[in-house]
Amino acid sequence: MATLAIRVLPDPVLKQRAKRVKLIDSSIQKLISDMIETMHAVPGRVGLAAPQVGTLLRVIVIGIPEEEDIVLINPEIVRRKGERSVTEGCLSVPGYFGEIERAESVTVKGRDPKGKEIRIRASELLAQALEHEIDHLNGVLYIDHLESMDKLQKIEPEVAQL
Repeated sequence: MATLAIRVLPDPVLKQRAKRVKLIDSSIQKLISDMIETMHAVPGRVGLAAPQVGTLLRVIVIGIPEEEDIVLINPEIVRRKGERSVTEGCLSVPGYFGEIERAESVTVKGRDPKGKEIRIRASELLAQALEHEIDHLNGVLYIDHLESMDKLQKIEPEVAQL
């Protein structure tokens, strides 16, 4: 396993649509392992999409605290329900966050690392993470959902307490 470099804007790979995985072979298994290691190495992370590490394949990993890691190959959102305002940031847009609209709940289908088709019904943070990471597979960043770039807010570094 290896920790991979996270691509950040303006890297053009982030705006490209990822290709479907046709065969889940050892190279895909290695990519998944490396993505999980990379995701866990970054503080405050919830998920990672293959394009964020420079691989234009439809693979995502999600690691919500206190939950088992989720790996999805060729994920698709098949149902969205409701709408809510959320605060979102991204490893590929470091130092910023913004308020955007996401679904209250989603149903996603895809394949697990063994190739078995799975469906996930999710709400709250997991639904948000699934939408966010699947957006990456389509070349969409959360900032593309902002009404205007004026709505993007800079994260202020914490001042040391004496």
